[in-house]
Amino acid sequence: MEESSKKLGVQSVHRNTLSQQVVDQIVHLLVSGQMKAGDKLPPEMELMKELEVSRPVLREALSALDTLGVITRKTREGTFFNDKIGTHPFSVMLALATDNLPAIIEARMALELGLVTMAAEKITDEQLEKLQITIDTIANSEDNDYGEADKEFHKLIALSANNPIIEGMIDSLLITHNKINSLIQFRERELTVKYHKAIYAALAAHDPHEAFSQMYKHLDYVRQKVLQHSHAN
Repeated sequence: MEESSKKLGVQSVHRNTLSQQVVDQIVHLLVSGQMKAGDKLPPEMELMKELEVSRPVLREALSALDTLGVITRKTREGTFFNDKIGTHPFSVMLALATDNLPAIIEARMALELGLVTMAAEKITDEQLEKLQITIDTIANSEDNDYGEADKEFHKLIALSANNPIIEGMIDSLLITHNKINSLIQFRERELTVKYHKAIYAALAAHDPHEAFSQMYKHLDYVRQKVLQHSHAN
C-alpha cells in the first residue's frame, strides 16, 4: 500500500505523526469501499506488514480509532469496523485531522450553529430548565473548574434539536469539545455565563436567528482564545 502523500494542513513534529498516517490508511479502506461497516480488519501482523509499521505504531493508531468509535476490538475475535459509522461521519473526519486544530474548531462551529437553530424551534420548557441549571452551576463554581457543566450546556442544546440523524453526530461534537476544552489555559467564568445566558434567552424566545448569532459570538470567542494560545506556543 502506497504511503499517503496527503497533508493535514498543519506542521507537526509530534511522535504520533506516523500513527496518524496509519489512521488515515485504515479509514481509507472504508472511504474507498474496499471494506465496509461491520467488516473484520486483517490481523495485526498482516496490517504491520502491509503498512510497514511497528506494532506500537499500529496499536496507537487502532487505539485512536477505537476512541473515536470507528472500530471495536473484541478479545479473541479480532478488530471490526463499527456498524454505526454511518451515523458518526464527524468521527472519521476527526480521525483524519486530530492535529489540525483550526479545522477541529471550525467543525464544532459548523455543527453547533446548525444544532442551535434547530434547538430554538424545538426546545421544551423542561430542557430549558436543565440548561438553566448548567448556567447556575457555572456561575456558582468557586474554583473555576466548570468544564463538565459547560459541556453539559452544549450537549443539552444538541439533544434538544431532537433529530435522530443529528444525534449520531453529538458524540463527535463532545469529542471536539473535550479537545478544545483541554487547550483552554484560563477561564473567564463571568464571560462564559454572559454568553450562555444570551444563548439561553434566544432559545427561550424560540428565535433561531438570534440563537445562531449568540452561539456564533460565543464560539468565535473560544476560537480566538484557543488559537491565540496555540500560536503563542
